[in-house]
Amino acid sequence: MADICPARSEPTLSFTQGLILGQLSVVLLLAAFIKFFIFGDPPSPEVVASIRATDRRSRTLAHKKSILSLRETNALQLVQNPALNKKHVLRPGPPTLTIGSILSKTYYKVDSHQPESLDWFNVLIAQTIAQFRSDAQHDDAILSSLSKALNGTARPDFLDEIKVTELSLGEDFPIFSNCRIIPVDEDGLSFGTGKAFDANMATREGARLQARMDVDLSDMITLAVETKLLLNYPKRLSAVLPVALAVSVVRFSGTLSISFIPSNPSNNEPAKMIFTFLDDYRLDFSIRSLLGSRSRLQDVPKIAQLVESRLHRWFDERCVEPRFQEIALPNMWPRKKNTRGGDETISDVERSMSKTKGVDIAKDVREEARKEIEAEAHGGADRVPDSLRYRHRPRAEEEFPGAGSMPGSMPGAMP
Repeated sequence: MADICPARSEPTLSFTQGLILGQLSVVLLLAAFIKFFIFGDPPSPEVVASIRATDRRSRTLAHKKSILSLRETNALQLVQNPALNKKHVLRPGPPTLTIGSILSKTYYKVDSHQPESLDWFNVLIAQTIAQFRSDAQHDDAILSSLSKALNGTARPDFLDEIKVTELSLGEDFPIFSNCRIIPVDEDGLSFGTGKAFDANMATREGARLQARMDVDLSDMITLAVETKLLLNYPKRLSAVLPVALAVSVVRFSGTLSISFIPSNPSNNEPAKMIFTFLDDYRLDFSIRSLLGSRSRLQDVPKIAQLVESRLHRWFDERCVEPRFQEIALPNMWPRKKNTRGGDETISDVERSMSKTKGVDIAKDVREEARKEIEAEAHGGADRVPDSLRYRHRPRAEEEFPGAGSMPGSMPGAMP
């Protein structure tokens, strides 16, 4: 019996109809992308700030939970193995700074002291910022520095040279207020929350004092740049898209935390001052953009969201707890390696003097030093050679003609 071939199903759409349908689907996708991704209405600043605050708070709580779990693990290990808790002390070290003595001698009560307004501190900070703005306008120093930083080695290949077109450092000043001292443990967590503060117990557990103050700034600090996006595929400079971007900081409010870490001479670690911002800060930007050369797209919302998100991430990764910035404080007492003179040679003295007073003064100093060294090498002042003695104390017969005669008298005449 011969096999019967099944009948072929005819296509319901022709080639032309399929091509048209495919083109329409691509056009619809592009239209949806342009409408919702590029020109879509961005969420309100309040909603965005609330979402970011929630994310930061969850990250901070997760960090605290990890620290507390690590402490519980270490405590359990000490209970199971008491030998780990033994400390071998070879000799008593120098007395350390105790927060109890500092608080008692400065008459500061952590539990009952009222927050300070910091009005005097605001005036000093305002003067410092005003001087910084004045120095920045001199010879356009800050413009050249920013241009070098933006066009450094980290600039990607698809970006052309970045030019700074506008720079404004603002006119207002930050206001610091509500300063209070809070004891924290070695990990930066609040010490003894909900309990009376015990300075002796806090000192034994490695606590330190932390100053927290509120910061508020409402200003317009603007940086505007322009560049070109380069498309180098399939060949170099296949397409060029001019881009202009202006970013302005319009408001910042948050809590600044500053603490002091004493030095550790045994590990050769200097004293440090660390600062960070708590996760309850608010940072608002105003971003303007311009794409294209002829048919320009102005203030694209999605570009503003991407830039703002990138700036918030950069700030969170550097200055928001649990991350912090530390500044090493210099030692106020002089060290032998920083002193000048004594063991220096004559050439070193000449080199240091020539930088300040010129080569001629250095030569004179070298000559005088050489004479003094030669005089000390021959036995001090009692053994100074006759040439030096005569030079400093000439004899009477050399100073005045005629031995034993008075100045102005005739030789041989009686007085």
